[in-house]
Amino acid sequence: MLSPRSNPRQNSTKQQNTMIERTLFTPDHEAFRDSYRRFSDKEIAPHHEAWEEQGYVDREVWRKAGANGFLCMTMPEEYGGAGADRLYSVVEMEVNARGGYSGIGFGLHNNIVAPYIERYGTHEQKLKYLPPMARGEIIGAIAMSEPAAGSDLQGIKATAIRQVDGSFLLNGSKTFITNGWHSDLVIVVAKTDPAGGAKGISLLLVERGMPGFEKGKRLKKLGLKAQDTSELFFDNVRVPAENLLGGAAMEGKGFVCLMQELPWERMQIAIGAATASQAAIDRTVAYVKERKVFGTTVGAFQNTRFKLAELQTEVQIARVFVDKCLELVLSGTLDTATASMAKLWCSELQCKVMDECLQLFGGYGYMWEYPIARAYADARVQRIYGGTNEIMKEVITRSMGLTGK
Repeated sequence: MLSPRSNPRQNSTKQQNTMIERTLFTPDHEAFRDSYRRFSDKEIAPHHEAWEEQGYVDREVWRKAGANGFLCMTMPEEYGGAGADRLYSVVEMEVNARGGYSGIGFGLHNNIVAPYIERYGTHEQKLKYLPPMARGEIIGAIAMSEPAAGSDLQGIKATAIRQVDGSFLLNGSKTFITNGWHSDLVIVVAKTDPAGGAKGISLLLVERGMPGFEKGKRLKKLGLKAQDTSELFFDNVRVPAENLLGGAAMEGKGFVCLMQELPWERMQIAIGAATASQAAIDRTVAYVKERKVFGTTVGAFQNTRFKLAELQTEVQIARVFVDKCLELVLSGTLDTATASMAKLWCSELQCKVMDECLQLFGGYGYMWEYPIARAYADARVQRIYGGTNEIMKEVITRSMGLTGK
């Protein structure tokens, strides 16, 4: 029988040959993949189980990642990055997803928080925050969801009312915030004009240590146990005028910014889902070749072989679709509906793959020491965050000219 974790969460699980060769990545991308894989094998894999127990990763891994050039790679060089294309970020996402490193919050930091600042921030904001983010000295988060507002961002209650001196008085609470407990810088979504609807929403840069900004307990979750998800509380936090993302010209334009960035966020979910699904199949194939029942291997049964054939076919389809969407990302032509399709399809498939693969592991699949159990637990949130899959269906149907009104 296979040892469940002879080398915990190694990325070295060899991927089975698939029918269609991927052509997205250049030799430079693959060299970066090898480099980041070596980093993760040394600095992440040996510690991830302990991080799951403590509920967060050590901050030191952020500083080491920064020192090795694995943070904010796509940012311009003048702001601490390497000016790399987004495929370098994709490579990093895939290595993390394949290894099951669900506690590593680099993706949100690199591909959501930093791009918001780079795309919408003032020159002064970029100089202040992006270089230390690239070094791993500042950990970034974004605070959208609230106890009573998740996918419906227009329903947020947090307010940031402008004061006589130009500053904003921020009040409210946020929940389910990735990187929340570690966060040094949080992009907070709040209403600067409570009566303005979507046009009254702005984005504020809130820093660790601002009076009235408090972090709640780390939330205990079904999966992602090493991810420091937490609640955030804002009690009369005075946010300087210069911390309005993009300056005065961007006041009231926060909702537009959020809508522009959501397709890329949803693509990241799809990328992770497709990669994690392939990794689960590869691990399951290896397991059923060795696990014996009734005098033969589990893999010798027709049910096992046919089930894995079905799953591999569907994951191959997902991979081709994701790679085509990434081509659209690079050309700047990915639309919201297509990104929503990718997120919907791949996250639903991920949950299906994890369930079917766990079944083939039998009782061992239900044991936490086996990576498939962790992968099963980690997968479930994919259908919820980034906009629930029910919202994805609404977005898709609207692009088809169908509404519920």
